[in-house]
Amino acid sequence: MVKVYISADMEGATGVVVRPHTDSSHAEYQRMRKLLTGDVNAAIEGACQAGATEVVVNDAHGNMTNILIEELDGRARLVSGVNKQLLQMEGIDASFACAFLVAYHSREGTEGGILNHTLLGRLVDEVRLNGQPVGETAISAAIAGAFGVPVVLVTGDDAVCREARSLLGDVEVVPVKTGIDRLSGASLPPARTRELIRDAAARAVAGRARVRPFVVSGPVEFQVDFKTSAAVTTATLFPQVKKVSAKTVAVSAPTYLEAFRMLWGALLLGLAGSEGSL
Repeated sequence: MVKVYISADMEGATGVVVRPHTDSSHAEYQRMRKLLTGDVNAAIEGACQAGATEVVVNDAHGNMTNILIEELDGRARLVSGVNKQLLQMEGIDASFACAFLVAYHSREGTEGGILNHTLLGRLVDEVRLNGQPVGETAISAAIAGAFGVPVVLVTGDDAVCREARSLLGDVEVVPVKTGIDRLSGASLPPARTRELIRDAAARAVAGRARVRPFVVSGPVEFQVDFKTSAAVTTATLFPQVKKVSAKTVAVSAPTYLEAFRMLWGALLLGLAGSEGSL
């Protein structure tokens, strides 16, 4: 039995280059949902070609109801909706043979990274894991690693593909587009990107044994630089969240999963404070 887990963001999907493409209030969003679902289906197809017997897809962007289930490959199950404690990696456990990060983007501030940000773009300036700046690729890969699951495929723009290789080693990557600026890029057409994703997914599953899980040993500390000092006021309501400076907080825990949950809670409180809702 070979179980494959797919975390599907949206900014790194084929054709996506500007914020309206990922915002459900804009007409363009509906078209991009279809393109995202196409990327995910290509990954499912490749995984199954290489022997996957079960595929779980976690919708991991925004309100996490982006993937069109009526168009999703019938060999997969879809995890969607909000209030997920593991966020972009909800549903993963030690029973999975490997994981894919599909339609991901580079971390906040990456030069030429299309729609680059980290977790909550309007709130977060930088996240550091044990002192090192990280993006969502690292954060998600480490959640998988906590369960002993290797990330073997990353798709998105060229910037996130470089980020993934520098972090995870010689994993399969598919650059579906090349960044020009944060809000512009040169994209391959979906017929081509789906072929590339399918083939890379098949190689990734077949070669999964050579990729080690990305494991972050404890104790673990996250530091977050917010874009506004107001976020610190509410993020530090809980004593486990420490103020470091006017716009920076820190959380620490014995294990990665504990630290991640505390990080996510601090971000949610910080968001409420920055928008004046507490």
